[in-house]
Amino acid sequence: MKVEQIYTGCLAHAAYYIESNGEAAIFDPLREVQPYIDRANKDNAKIKYVFETHFHADFVSGHLDLKKKTGASIVFGPTAKPSYDAIVAEDNQIFNVGDYKVKIIHTPGHTMESTTYLLIDEDGKEHGLITGDTLFIGDVGRPDLAQHVISELTEEKLAGHLFDSLRNRIMPLNDNLIVYPNHGAGSACGKKMSDETTDTLGHQKKVNYALRADMTKDEFIKELLTGLTTPPGYFPQNVLMNIKGYDSLDKVMTRGHKPLSAEAFELVADEKRPLVLDTRDADDFAKGFIPNSINIALDGNFAQWVGEMIPDVKQEILLVTYPNKEEEAITRLSRVGYDFTIGYLEGGFETWKKAKKDIDVIKRITAKEFEELMSENSLVFDVRKVSEFESQHIINAINVPLNEINNHLQEFPKDKPFVLHCAGGYRSMIAASILKQRGWNNLVDVAGGFDEISKTKIKRTKYVEPSTML
Repeated sequence: MKVEQIYTGCLAHAAYYIESNGEAAIFDPLREVQPYIDRANKDNAKIKYVFETHFHADFVSGHLDLKKKTGASIVFGPTAKPSYDAIVAEDNQIFNVGDYKVKIIHTPGHTMESTTYLLIDEDGKEHGLITGDTLFIGDVGRPDLAQHVISELTEEKLAGHLFDSLRNRIMPLNDNLIVYPNHGAGSACGKKMSDETTDTLGHQKKVNYALRADMTKDEFIKELLTGLTTPPGYFPQNVLMNIKGYDSLDKVMTRGHKPLSAEAFELVADEKRPLVLDTRDADDFAKGFIPNSINIALDGNFAQWVGEMIPDVKQEILLVTYPNKEEEAITRLSRVGYDFTIGYLEGGFETWKKAKKDIDVIKRITAKEFEELMSENSLVFDVRKVSEFESQHIINAINVPLNEINNHLQEFPKDKPFVLHCAGGYRSMIAASILKQRGWNNLVDVAGGFDEISKTKIKRTKYVEPSTML
């Protein structure tokens, strides 16, 4: 059976393409749909269906644009209530894609409409499961996202539904089935996802903590809800966009793809007060940037950190990118619902410098320089995740995870210097730019972060394997 996983690393996202006898289907597509259309054209196939496993929270799906451009029917599982024309399938309903069959298995829990699709080949043999966020490799979907949109749901109720779905609908199926999940490691939709992006159901029954045969429902609920971090603020907004609809990507690109001179950029910034988002690498940003801009580098988990750090998807954005990276930045913003880029600095930061506009900087030092400056009185802020901090950290360092920094601004002094670091320097520069924008000027960032610090003689706590921690 032809099943192609189309994986996008920056979102740890997997879409799927199947094709048989001139008919194709796409499962959980990303916002930019042309690659899926091109893939079908390569097979001389027509996209017949766009299957959605659920209303996604971590990205805006491309189902509406695919329907508009190809005429494909959108399919959701039972109980879904989209605000546009779509097929809301019945449990056990079967759809034909060429000689293949796709069977609906309603698996509520991650969300109430969550659905798993059983793939059946041309010989009638069950081949695999496209599980969405119901079952990951090494994990299952977190059950605390839908409640942020539907208030009467609780994470405990959803976790109970997920337990029943896994035990009654998934685990009785053939061990040889291949599990095709919607996400891999790095996604915020789970907490223990493997780096692997496919596996057999039989192997998952042996190694996935959530599929233990001897686990009671109460034990499942407790274990599933333990250690969940606060979901990014953009998640509920993406869910609503996927339910209610959104602007076409073509419209978003037209709105954002507006080159601006330094003078025009400055005028728009002064008049509209948008967020100025600089997507260059941390090293380049530190050496010089437009005052009051925020750095989230494109070469990293860009979309996820935009979603974590910018509360409103409707925020207007002006971009500073490397030349010819503007379209990529606008596209990656749109994947997580940030559709209101209103222009970019033509020629990048060099244009700003040549116009002799005001420039700000952030002091950045090497780990070796940090070692030479370090004393018992040094104030150090570690912006890594709690689990990273607990595994090992500089003695007396203060942990303020980057995604929580806006709730802990009072902990950063304005009257004395302090040092910021993360694991490699990406997140700490985001933190530094946010603090700088809000009036903190006595900060220093460590290039290379804890990875480089660990090579020095700076005193650190004993290393603890993350797997041994709660």
